[in-house]
Amino acid sequence: MTVSKKEIDRLTDLLNGYAYAYYVEDNPSVPDSEYDKLLHELMELEEKNPEHKRDDSPTERVGGEPLKQFKKVEHTVPMLSLSNAFDADELRDFDRRVKSGLDHDPTYMCELKIDGLAVTLRYENGRFIQGATRGDGSIGEDITHNLKTIPSIPLRLKEAATLEVRGEAFMPKKSFERLNEAKKEREEALFANPRNAAAGSLRQLDPKIAADRSLDIFIYSIGAIEGKQLSSHSEGLDYVRELGFKTNKEAERCETIEEVIAYCEKWVEKRADLPYEIDGIVVKVDSFDDQSDLGFTAKSPRWATAYKFPAEEVVTTLRRIELSIGRTGVVTPTAILDPVTVAGTTVQRASLHNEDLIREQDVKLGDKVTIKKAGDIIPKVVAVLVEQRTGDEEDFHMPTHCPECESELVRIEGEVALRCVNPKCPAQIREGLIHFVSRNAMNIDGLGERVITQLFDHSLVSDVADLYRLDRDELLALERMGEKSVDNLLEAIHTSKQNSLEKLLFGLGIRYVGSKAAKTLAMQFDTMDNLEKATVEELVAVDEIGSKMADSIATYFEQEEVTELLQELRELGINMSYTGPKPQTGGDSPFAGKTVVLTGSMEQMSRAEAKTEVEARGGKVTSSVTKKTDLVVAGEKAGSKLTKAEELGIKVLDEAAFLEELQKG
Repeated sequence: MTVSKKEIDRLTDLLNGYAYAYYVEDNPSVPDSEYDKLLHELMELEEKNPEHKRDDSPTERVGGEPLKQFKKVEHTVPMLSLSNAFDADELRDFDRRVKSGLDHDPTYMCELKIDGLAVTLRYENGRFIQGATRGDGSIGEDITHNLKTIPSIPLRLKEAATLEVRGEAFMPKKSFERLNEAKKEREEALFANPRNAAAGSLRQLDPKIAADRSLDIFIYSIGAIEGKQLSSHSEGLDYVRELGFKTNKEAERCETIEEVIAYCEKWVEKRADLPYEIDGIVVKVDSFDDQSDLGFTAKSPRWATAYKFPAEEVVTTLRRIELSIGRTGVVTPTAILDPVTVAGTTVQRASLHNEDLIREQDVKLGDKVTIKKAGDIIPKVVAVLVEQRTGDEEDFHMPTHCPECESELVRIEGEVALRCVNPKCPAQIREGLIHFVSRNAMNIDGLGERVITQLFDHSLVSDVADLYRLDRDELLALERMGEKSVDNLLEAIHTSKQNSLEKLLFGLGIRYVGSKAAKTLAMQFDTMDNLEKATVEELVAVDEIGSKMADSIATYFEQEEVTELLQELRELGINMSYTGPKPQTGGDSPFAGKTVVLTGSMEQMSRAEAKTEVEARGGKVTSSVTKKTDLVVAGEKAGSKLTKAEELGIKVLDEAAFLEELQKG
């Protein structure tokens, strides 16, 4: 070993140890000046001897070269959202639901819900290889270059572990204050809150910006792990701490729901004392076996919920009411208010929902109103302070005609909303375009609401097909459209042509068809042609497709303009087939309808690949062995899961037998 390599290794290990003590243990072991001096020495040595620089060098955290655009990342295990509870009674309801799915009382883990950006970190043999945003839960964006700048994220673990962890990246309150002070001095727009600042920092193409923002992270769960068996969430948190990750020290194990409620109430009072923002408490069933037994709904796990803090209520003045037309023609009234701070952000607009609510609350222009954020997110008017009226207030009358296209507004029987039923209404077309390019639909980077509105206002797009005809020179002529952004935008549009059918189906905005139903339909019918020809009876025969949705789908495809649009999209090269894994519903596959657990390491494929293969053959992969498990696939170093399978008499396959079964279909 050369002298320079030995010294680089020594300084790297020494500085990483100092950083761990400072950023993870919150226990500085050397003065900042000493750390900076040693870091400068390391940088000089690495510059002279680049071949000896290690991938976990602290100099990796200063930020590399800017990226041209973010790459997409498919999560090994989806990052699902949580259901919400807003008071003690709803927590008790959650507890009752959990107990009804188990044959014993559960133990819960309670953790502070950090108000930041959810991310996933992947490590192979102990080395940090990739980090991504949550995105839509299934696909996020690769932000590895920015996450490397967060000093509390280890670039190399204390063990050569291969795993994926989830965490919340956030900006501490002091960092947020410093950032906004600097922006104020430069007369730049201020960030509304630390959450927006953290998200904005991690979505910068230039990592040097993120490096300058003093971000932090708490790891809150393991998404996937190879070669190690864990029995509970609390055990998982202990393990990631041993590996060198930073977890939140305020997490507590609770034996009863009343202890959970007491924990939540404590932090309602103490949240302001924390050096970071929180917006609730996450409550999880601790045992992984219990989690596996409880399972998931389409959107969230049944074994976890988020307790949301009581919304802060503030009084302000309602000045006027604006009306907006959604993509389905629904007219939504919005209160325009005197600016006021609610839950850390400045609010000037709040929802009034519909005409009936305005009448019930007797809302007048000029009223003093109480507003709050539902779940600390969406501002809404909750009360009118009638006793504070001066007599200068004015009545508000809903219009009889659409404010965008002047068509007569109608109220469909059984609905509370007024609706514009003109299919050529500009507002509906614009909102439909915004929906088409959104994350859960075609997911086209760079085509946000502002750009879509700009394209629409300049008559460059009038339907979704026009997006695929955009001309580079016409785009360059638009305000705030440089060559790089235009090229990136056109590339993103071109890439979206290869999306699987369910993305297009959801993007078309068929009434009642959400993202989950779109995937179900795509998997069942395989191509757009097949779906177009499907009868109502054939649609209703599909699981989770009811008569109301089936009627809507059939009516949609009967329209002549829809037929023309789909033909245009075909000619433009848009994929019209389902390209994802398609579970088998018949009995041909030995995995069809079976609950399978994968344990241990495999030589021929990764666990994620094995999971995809099982699910493609109609099987369901779970993480824990229970009495409901049908089959266990045991690779090398299979531990407690194999033992438990043998105790329960569950069929076990080694890797060779598993591969043989895959060949059967």
